[in-house]
Amino acid sequence: MSKRIYLSPPHMSGEEIKFVQQAFSDNWIAPVGPHLNQFEEQFCKYTGAKYALATSSGTAGIHLGLLTTGVKTGDEVIVSTLTFSASVNPILYVGAKPIFIDSEMESWNMDPNLLEDVLKKRSKSGKLPKAVIPVHLYGQSSDMKTIMSICDYYGVIVIEDAAEALGSRFEGRHPGTFGKIGIFSFNGNKIITTSGGGMLVSDDKTLVDHARKLATQAREPFAHYEHAEVGYNYRMSNILAAIGVGQLNILEERVQRKREIYEYYKEQLGDLPGLTFVDEIPSGRHTRWLSVVLIDKNEFGYDNEQVRLNLEEHNIESRLLWKPMHLQPIFQGYETIGGSVSELLFEQGLCLPTGTALTTEQLDRIVSIIRNLHLI
Repeated sequence: MSKRIYLSPPHMSGEEIKFVQQAFSDNWIAPVGPHLNQFEEQFCKYTGAKYALATSSGTAGIHLGLLTTGVKTGDEVIVSTLTFSASVNPILYVGAKPIFIDSEMESWNMDPNLLEDVLKKRSKSGKLPKAVIPVHLYGQSSDMKTIMSICDYYGVIVIEDAAEALGSRFEGRHPGTFGKIGIFSFNGNKIITTSGGGMLVSDDKTLVDHARKLATQAREPFAHYEHAEVGYNYRMSNILAAIGVGQLNILEERVQRKREIYEYYKEQLGDLPGLTFVDEIPSGRHTRWLSVVLIDKNEFGYDNEQVRLNLEEHNIESRLLWKPMHLQPIFQGYETIGGSVSELLFEQGLCLPTGTALTTEQLDRIVSIIRNLHLI
């Protein structure tokens, strides 16, 4: 059996260990330290955000975002249905109710037309949702110009889930910097990683300061331990931030390699009947965090699950797209707007290995297996 090919494994440059060793030699092992500040500052410089807070996960960042923008029990929050459950779980943490919005086919992200319809109806009934969480899927930005225009008109807060979109662009700006708050993830499978962790960004200093306080058990500024709010242990450690500093230095190289891998798949497989690759939106830069292909069984002869299982037989990891949230057992009963687009994408989509350390030989293996399937 050949060495396993993973979907999107961590890819270290070798520089990260220098920052970690520095943290050890200076004994900055405790949760906060100079690398944490450095990581936040460099992240702001890269994304264009004014303020940043490094967190223990992207999920923690979304939770803090909801808390600091005043979302509470009984409120409604609109969120993309085609996403990972971490985009939705924090809504339930604060006692709010999700409203799921379908995707549009161009980018696979939240459909602005459906969003506008919902807000228009809610406005007439006098019960607008408290926030909207658009998710930038697989490295492609949502149409933030239209989404922000709609939400600004109705006075609804936007919290961007940019966990999968670090390095992307939309009209020259970085996703995650359009709304009130943006959230990023450094999970082990992301384009850069701190092994686990996230980042909350905003141009609102007061909001970030409040999030920082909540993330460190909501300690009040007293010599003793004083607490006036419920706090959380959501701060990233200095050691993980040291890894992040090293990873951030090679982010653009990783983006370029992800894009090259996608182009390779498209070039080698795009001629096969029944296989479709999503285009990059004209006004954006798609990082291709994961290379995704749609597989029409009627034309190709196999569905996405059959292709996945065949790759697995060759010790190659691939993965179906996110199962829409409105189809998940835990979220049954919540309002859903549309759903047919995200359901089609789930039924046909397959994420192919997109690790930036993939060799040409490994890519050829993957392509050969898929092409051979078509010939059977």
